[in-house]
Amino acid sequence: MYPELFKIPFTALTVKSYGLMMVIAFLSAVFLIRRLSRDITPDPQLITNGALYSLIAGVVGARLFHVVHYFDSYRANPLSVFAIWHGGLELLSGVILAVSVIFLYMLYHKLPKRRYLDILAIGLMSGLAFGRIGCFLNGCCFGKPTNLPCAVRFPYDSYAYRSQVSASPKRNRPQPHLELPDDFFGYFDEKGQYYPGLKPYKDLTPQQKISVDKGPYRCLPVHPTELYSSASGAVMCLLLYLFWRRFMKAKISKNTNKLFAKPGSTFGLMFVLYGIFRFFVEFFRDDNPFEYGWWAIYKGGTISQNLAIYMVIFGALLMVVFQRIKPKLTTLAS
Repeated sequence: MYPELFKIPFTALTVKSYGLMMVIAFLSAVFLIRRLSRDITPDPQLITNGALYSLIAGVVGARLFHVVHYFDSYRANPLSVFAIWHGGLELLSGVILAVSVIFLYMLYHKLPKRRYLDILAIGLMSGLAFGRIGCFLNGCCFGKPTNLPCAVRFPYDSYAYRSQVSASPKRNRPQPHLELPDDFFGYFDEKGQYYPGLKPYKDLTPQQKISVDKGPYRCLPVHPTELYSSASGAVMCLLLYLFWRRFMKAKISKNTNKLFAKPGSTFGLMFVLYGIFRFFVEFFRDDNPFEYGWWAIYKGGTISQNLAIYMVIFGALLMVVFQRIKPKLTTLAS
């Protein structure tokens, strides 16, 4: 876990691994989108601008949903809502707002909407592959304890560690995974204010540091769910590209009756593939609370699992609707 990669010389600023990987994810998505959309518009700057707007919308949407999701954590310090460099983004809601903004952008510039959305889907999965590496380096989106060979251990005071030493009523976990003695909790900050939570690592005694680094109180090994998501993003990017190439070949050969070889089908397939993966990877994650609200299809599943089900349904409906659009309408509304 490397939340901070290095310090910028002559400043107090540090380069955050999460932010750096988000930038790399954005650049990879833009590169793919520009390269695949050369026959859509003669002005590649339109594509870059649209991608930039969708990035901003994605970050805003992901942050807003996280704040609503964990609103109690921001009551004491409302200004921390803007401190996104500390983490706290919900990918699914970010994608929803980003897609909405890019759709409005295409309407304004009269770009072929469904063809552009197909290419956007490929770029999004490319960004996911790089972005989830940032989650791994930051320590968020962590998995459940496991003894599998692929398991990883996060350090003391990481998100995973804090979760393991605490009960989680929202996940139906009345007892912590890891029982810590009481002397690991409660400390005074530099201003003399007392906090009942987990002590910072610097405040631990030498013996306590040994016990959390190598002894019985070190973090339990967990599923590297961030890397599962990164690998799946790369696989989905490849699958969507191959599916899109299938559409392009059908377009060139004018085989308009080929199943799911219409503009927009790749975009719909993205929701189906990502929804299926997200539903199952949630069984290995240990951070999202369970949902029992009226809107939940899967009672007792996580919020992300229920959103994933809606995504699969939405994506399947898109593919069916786009398949039924007649060829003469495709050139007008594609």
